[in-house]
Amino acid sequence: MDISIPKPSELTSYEILGSLIVASCILFLVYAPIYNKNKERDRELFKQPPPQFEDCPICFIRLPSLNSGSKYMACCGKVICCGCAYAVKEKRVASKLLCPFCRTPAPTSEEEVIKRMDKRMEANDANAFFNRGCDYLYGMNGTLVDMDKALELFYQACELGHAGAHHNVGCVYVNTNGHGVKRDRKKAVHYYELAATKGDIDARNSLGLIDKHSGNYERALKHFMIAVESGNDDSLKQINQLYSKGYATKDDYTTALRSYQTYLGEIKSVQRDKAAAFDESEYRYY
Repeated sequence: MDISIPKPSELTSYEILGSLIVASCILFLVYAPIYNKNKERDRELFKQPPPQFEDCPICFIRLPSLNSGSKYMACCGKVICCGCAYAVKEKRVASKLLCPFCRTPAPTSEEEVIKRMDKRMEANDANAFFNRGCDYLYGMNGTLVDMDKALELFYQACELGHAGAHHNVGCVYVNTNGHGVKRDRKKAVHYYELAATKGDIDARNSLGLIDKHSGNYERALKHFMIAVESGNDDSLKQINQLYSKGYATKDDYTTALRSYQTYLGEIKSVQRDKAAAFDESEYRYY
């Protein structure tokens, strides 16, 4: 029996149409779940995130997003603003520097700092795990650089909900600097996204830069706009660049400027200005 496959020219228009419909259905069944999953992922990613920080527990003014704008107190686990931290230096009691919140004398050695951090970690303080992770990441407080140990501590901080820890895990996978951790861009982006949804604006800015460099200017703009609302001045500069190259509108840039000015109005204080004027490298907050 001679069984031959008809040539395209021998197929009727109805047969061709039927084949196209079948192929379309197969493609829909294969890619629809992926599309829906990505759509839901983006919906979560671009939702307005929670504030990265609570208000300063002393002056009750919004904490700055810039790292030097706040200080972690290992004695009581509180994060206070640079202005309140500096105010204690202005009003030393018998030449002793006290914690602005719990009045515990400041540590006098790196060993004492580490001891206090360890005690806070025993209390499941996410900030303590994060700060000790930074010690191992950068070699601070007498600690040698150890990427594996830094990752271990960051992971523990992640489990306790620390947004910045997710960001730092991503940074480790991008910038291993030859310290034994394999570079993994996919993992880095995953942790940047987790950090961004939890309110970390540095991770949000990093995602914007990744999309910008990939030519996804619309997504990049969305990331930068969210980061600007929480005070990321680099994102404001990035939006200006997008505007100058025609990838963002004048209204986009105007909105970003207004958002940043609103943020500054919420964090500025006379005491914080005094602190920054005294030592910008230690107390700068915007």
